[in-house]
Amino acid sequence: MCGIAGMIDLSGQRRQAPAGVVARMAQAIYHRGPDEDGYLERGGLHFASRRLSIVGLADGQQPLSNEDGRVQVVFNGELFDYPEQRKELESKGHVFRTHTDTELIPHLYEDHGPHGIWEHLRGQFAFCLWDSRTDEFILGRDRAGICPLFYTTRRIDGTDWLLFASEMKGLFASGLVPAKADPVGLNHIFTFFAMPGPATVFEGISCLPPGRYLHVKPGAGVDLSQKTYWQVTYPDRGQEEYGADANKVIDEFEQVLMASVDRRLRADVPVVSYLSGGVDSSLVVAMASKALGRPIPTFTVSVQKKQFNEESEALETARYLGCQPVVVPLGDAELRGDYPSLIRAAEFPVIDTSCLGLMHLARAVRSNGFKVALTGEGADEWLGGYPWFKYHKMSAFLDAIPGLPLGLYVRTLGLKATGQPAYPISEIQKVRQALGGHNGWIDVYGMMSLNKLRFFNPELKAFALARSAYDDLGLNPDLHRWHPFHRQMYLGARIMLPGHLLACKGDRVAMSQSVETRYPFLDERVTAFMAKLHPRWKLRGVLKDKYIERKVAERWLPKQVAWRRKLMFRAPMDSWVKGGSAAPSESWVEQVLSPESLRKSGYFDAEAVLRAKAKLATMRRTPARVGLEMGLTAVTATQVWHHLYVAGDLCELPSAAVKPTSDGGQTWAA
Repeated sequence: MCGIAGMIDLSGQRRQAPAGVVARMAQAIYHRGPDEDGYLERGGLHFASRRLSIVGLADGQQPLSNEDGRVQVVFNGELFDYPEQRKELESKGHVFRTHTDTELIPHLYEDHGPHGIWEHLRGQFAFCLWDSRTDEFILGRDRAGICPLFYTTRRIDGTDWLLFASEMKGLFASGLVPAKADPVGLNHIFTFFAMPGPATVFEGISCLPPGRYLHVKPGAGVDLSQKTYWQVTYPDRGQEEYGADANKVIDEFEQVLMASVDRRLRADVPVVSYLSGGVDSSLVVAMASKALGRPIPTFTVSVQKKQFNEESEALETARYLGCQPVVVPLGDAELRGDYPSLIRAAEFPVIDTSCLGLMHLARAVRSNGFKVALTGEGADEWLGGYPWFKYHKMSAFLDAIPGLPLGLYVRTLGLKATGQPAYPISEIQKVRQALGGHNGWIDVYGMMSLNKLRFFNPELKAFALARSAYDDLGLNPDLHRWHPFHRQMYLGARIMLPGHLLACKGDRVAMSQSVETRYPFLDERVTAFMAKLHPRWKLRGVLKDKYIERKVAERWLPKQVAWRRKLMFRAPMDSWVKGGSAAPSESWVEQVLSPESLRKSGYFDAEAVLRAKAKLATMRRTPARVGLEMGLTAVTATQVWHHLYVAGDLCELPSAAVKPTSDGGQTWAA
């Protein structure tokens, strides 16, 4: 993958971009493409690319164009069916001059135009394309949300400009975009545990959600509305594929997944794989080794806590498949020392401490001379692999009688009994109505949203309670027609997948180390196959989650690996937010949570935070404690994010906050 950035004159007057701006934007995302850079400068536009060369090593420099140079593109990602698509396009008379998949895009645009191109793009991608003949642009993002793309508009010397970049660091480095907190984005973080888009935590900056694009024609009345070419969808309830012939269904899924793994091994550099003790990555490693005809190298994180450590299980799989493993340790010291680096990479408050494991894996991949890794992410979202799917099924009887909100009252009473805050029942009912009924996803992440009531200052709390964060998502209006199991899976695919797993566990942490990650379970054909299946193929009974995947895995792995339960790592807050023994370089924890710093940032009730921190030290490990712990971690993460990006005055950590310059501009430390 790569990094892209640029500026577009929205007036249509084709003015020159300010000198040096886009070069600074590209330099800020150097880590995304340390191998090569490229620029295109024309009146009204300036494109930049930072390249991580993986396909077409010798001739893939961007921007790239069609034969006559009329269509120009900067591209981040991989189009895995490049050989087949190229052959088909050449049969129609298109002439290719390079050996890189990027060149597919201008030719596909010639054949299908700005609105028809999307159905022909398969893989992980974000790009900006310019048609010089019509002076129109398209900016788009892949279906799963693997590759990021952010944009904003700014008025410069009387002209409106669109600025875009693979990371918001690129926008800030322009010196034209201030880093100001957006309460909408903060509300999302404390509602969803994620940043699903289109809102971000920065005022005036939007991200393209998965499956959306912009079609920009500069001039009077320019339209910057996001357009949808794909969204997560499921069959109407009763129309799912039940799959009476079990062997046929399992065979077909095996073939589709194997083809996906095989496509993701296409590269002009070696490919490795992450390997945990679970079935997802184990199956990917087994299939990749089969496709390669040799064991694929593997990388495993070893969490230095006995109850979360999957090292022995991962090494068992590696030995079974003959792989050469690299083991990467992760303990409390790494959590304290590298947590700010994680937030710097993600660009928003990261609450899930396990994300650091993926950053360390990517670092190990790069230090061992590789830059492409397969991963098993996505299976849990599309095949019901998380524990709350089971909890929801076990408690479904509480919501079985239409018009009787028994489950709602039981859950509310449970919160009160454990001393937790609770939303008014009327507010909860509004969310349930928007989601087509009770949703098991909320049983877990609803605990996170309670922390708005605990910790937000009065103004921010009033803002958050006055609007539903779910209204900002552009939910699929058909969800009311789906099976309840699919409705809860939908929230995971719309919120957690792009806003969490593919952001602070995927692209941002991997690319911070100049590593590309590839996701066989998120192949378009694989997700379409999984979506059409009846829920019984995802959760059989109460305990057999990811049922169809595990049946396939039985053919490739020992049965104990195929049916191994998912282990979810989350470092308890008191294991890393401690005073006394912390090294001077780690004193940021206490500094950002000090009353002075809490009042400086202004987001939280300082007294409430300090009371909660004291209370946490005496609490047993219960769901109530986990909820409080998540909230305090979110407060800590937000404080660090504010220091790193907005103000730079909460602790001793180096800050990248925007600073004014003597000439009236701004500077940003990448």
